[in-house]
Parts: sequence; C-alpha cells; structure tokens
Amino acid sequence: MKTWQCAICGWIYDEAAGMPEHGIPPGTRWADVPADWLCPDCGVSKASFEMAELQPS
Repeated sequence: MKTWQCAICGWIYDEAAGMPEHGIPPGTRWADVPADWLCPDCGVSKASFEMAELQPS
C-alpha cells in the first residue's frame, strides 16, 4: 500500500488506513478514491497530491 501527500498542506492519505470517517474503507487504493474527493485539511483536489515515501518510525 502507498501513501499520498497533499502538496499544499502536507496532509497524508494512507491507503492501508483509508478514511473510514469519510466513507473510504481501509485498503482503498488512491486510484479508487472518488475523483471529486477533497483534502480534509485544505480542500484541494486529488490532483494536488503526490505519492510520498514515509520514513519508518
């Protein structure tokens, strides 16, 4: 699974976690997130997101 980061505010979408509170179940691939979805922090579209490489914690 991959992570996607908003280029505007830095918010991260994690495919493994999904966003159950917004109707997107865990395991939902980025390509399967609805096209009209908006960043929950700053409101930009999916086009403003880039695949992110997260460092292990």
